[in-house]
Amino acid sequence: MQAAKPLFDHPKYWAECFGPSPFLPMSREEMDQLGWDSCDIIIVTGDAYVDHPSFGMAVIGRLLEGQGFRVGIIAQPDWSSKDDFMKLGKPNLFFGVAAGNMDSMINRYTADRKVRSDDAYTPGGEGGQRPDRASLVYSHRCREAYDDVPIVLGGIEASLRRIAHYDYWQDKVRKSILLDSGADLLLYGNAERAIAEVAFRLSCGEPIGSLTDIRGTAFVRNDSATGYYELDSTRVDRPGRVDKIISPYVNTQDTESCASTQEAGAPQASDTTVVVDLLPSSRIERSQTVIRLPSFEKVRNDPVLYAHANRVLHLETNPGNARALVQKHGSQDIWFNPPAIPLTTEEMDYVFDQPFARVPHPAYGDARIPAYEMIRFSVNIMRGCFGGCTFCSITEHEGRIIQNRSHDSIIREIEAMRDTVPGFTGVVSDLGGPTANMYRIACKSPEIEAACRKPSCVYPGICSNLNTDHSSLIELYRKARDLKGVKKVLIASGLRYDLAVESPEYVRELVTHHVGGYLKIAPEHTEEGPLSKMMKPGIGSYDRFKRMFEKFSKEAGKEQYLIPYFIAAHPGTTDEDMLNLALWLKRNGFRADQVQAFYPSPMATATAMYHSARNPLRKVTYKTEKVGTVKDPQQRRLHKAFLRYHDPNNWPLLRETLMKMGRADLIGPGKHQLIPKHQPQGQGYKSARRKNSTPPGSRKSGQPMLTQHTGLPPRDDGSQRPKPLSKPKTKPKSSHKARADGAGPASRRRDGRQR
Repeated sequence: MQAAKPLFDHPKYWAECFGPSPFLPMSREEMDQLGWDSCDIIIVTGDAYVDHPSFGMAVIGRLLEGQGFRVGIIAQPDWSSKDDFMKLGKPNLFFGVAAGNMDSMINRYTADRKVRSDDAYTPGGEGGQRPDRASLVYSHRCREAYDDVPIVLGGIEASLRRIAHYDYWQDKVRKSILLDSGADLLLYGNAERAIAEVAFRLSCGEPIGSLTDIRGTAFVRNDSATGYYELDSTRVDRPGRVDKIISPYVNTQDTESCASTQEAGAPQASDTTVVVDLLPSSRIERSQTVIRLPSFEKVRNDPVLYAHANRVLHLETNPGNARALVQKHGSQDIWFNPPAIPLTTEEMDYVFDQPFARVPHPAYGDARIPAYEMIRFSVNIMRGCFGGCTFCSITEHEGRIIQNRSHDSIIREIEAMRDTVPGFTGVVSDLGGPTANMYRIACKSPEIEAACRKPSCVYPGICSNLNTDHSSLIELYRKARDLKGVKKVLIASGLRYDLAVESPEYVRELVTHHVGGYLKIAPEHTEEGPLSKMMKPGIGSYDRFKRMFEKFSKEAGKEQYLIPYFIAAHPGTTDEDMLNLALWLKRNGFRADQVQAFYPSPMATATAMYHSARNPLRKVTYKTEKVGTVKDPQQRRLHKAFLRYHDPNNWPLLRETLMKMGRADLIGPGKHQLIPKHQPQGQGYKSARRKNSTPPGSRKSGQPMLTQHTGLPPRDDGSQRPKPLSKPKTKPKSSHKARADGAGPASRRRDGRQR
């Protein structure tokens, strides 16, 4: 993988002389106190401003401040006019616009397209403080305020909507958000490297239109790119030019891929694995190759072409071998440069070592911001995920190559949290990231990693080239809990249990010292049909981990529980699959409390399945086997009812369905039966239609909370936990209280697990 200019090597802008500010200013009064006559950059965001490294606007703002720029924040502005967008004056360089840590539509609406009553990123949890499609609205207001100021679009909403994408709320394919917003440049991913270069080059007088060579960006191209070889992938049955047929599915790089260099005897790739063939004759420089995707008009009108474009896009996500993409919208081309080079450990430390206050801006007073309360005492140790789960947006945004902080940087942050954050009681609520245990896990060979085009390193099994060593993470846990003033370090991020079982020492360490009574894991389903569309391991991996968990809990003298999560109505799921999952839940004594169906987030592979009924994990053709999708509201309701088989309100629907399925044998009082024959008086299906306002970011959207039927004690701090159906008779024997704050960093919960 090519080297990149380090973040800290840019010459500092002249305004460095002002030094860091206690908080990035949100008003003219604060600017006056800092001695500023203007801002160089103004960030507009749909979230309340919390100066914490789990909030995107704080990370980007502090990074730019560290580069010497004066950065102001306009948080949750009144979008009914341009007035709020002018309150800090005209920025000298550009507006940076983001919807917030979540896509604004997922933030506002449930999986049933109902308006949520709350917003975890707003003071007081109040809903309705940002518009639908916030990036578009904010960009338009910035243009009205100062039409000559460049607009740079970023954040999760921009990342997931950078290409022509299926929009679940309108049930249609929309244009790239770059065109709809009227912004000058779009940055996708975490974007520190790109935003630093944009700011530096604009400060040197370059026009925004000339910034066409920055990785991790997209822009409108009205001219023809010179010096590029274009691969035509506008049709599934003609993937190349007539004179030189080069498939966009093929790797033209000299270095062989992970999938093509496996030794004899290694596990063979399944038909969901991208096997890379090499071009036998002439070589083409990948840096000078661009793949032309089907146009917006074509993917809008042809779901098969949409699935094909989605497949090509996901094959071009590895920064080591990704090629540029181009997609026509009408008479204009949208050009997508390859992803940014991942940050090194030194650069990650540089980003997280910025002078964050770690608390909300004082302008909010004593108002409670729920998302902040969730991550208040947590520390993000890494980024990225190589799991490749098709329903998850982490890879599309953060990439599949893990970016790690050093032990020293993490320990410094814990010490700063201990010494400066009000209310710290000695409990670190999480050390994690998009997953709990991918820290410092990577391919054994950098050369193979740079050439690999597999969508997952752990599906259908763990790649033989993946180093699964957890020793550095174990050492970090021990260092953290040995710190003075730290009583307990909990792990609240989602555990990748199929990786964890490769290191029994890690599981022992985790279970003995870092579980607050309950540990979340996500099998997602028990049946092979939906699991193969999710790219998740079989339930056997869960069973193996469960045995280890129970063994080490017993050895530690602790009564601890696993809390597994499952998805209803995912593409590829049948009614029979949900019935089998319900029977599994009953056999294992689990009862789902909060349930949401699959949530199609923009650009996810599972969303392409949902829209096209095709499987982009395989080569897409018009003859490709169709994927079953659950779109009918009644069927979605049924799938959720199977997860809540124990709820009397769901029994009438389940009885009717079981009779139709020929499974009347499951109706009755026996232990092997799912639901009883008789209905309690006054309880029926209609009364079960309760409003679910739980945002998907409380964990992963589209997944239920589970509790064992014996009942679990609620947290004594009031944070979220599955509610027991009856008063518990016993509490876990652990001498420590359950999680003090519950969930992990908002930056990964609200950006990552969207569906």
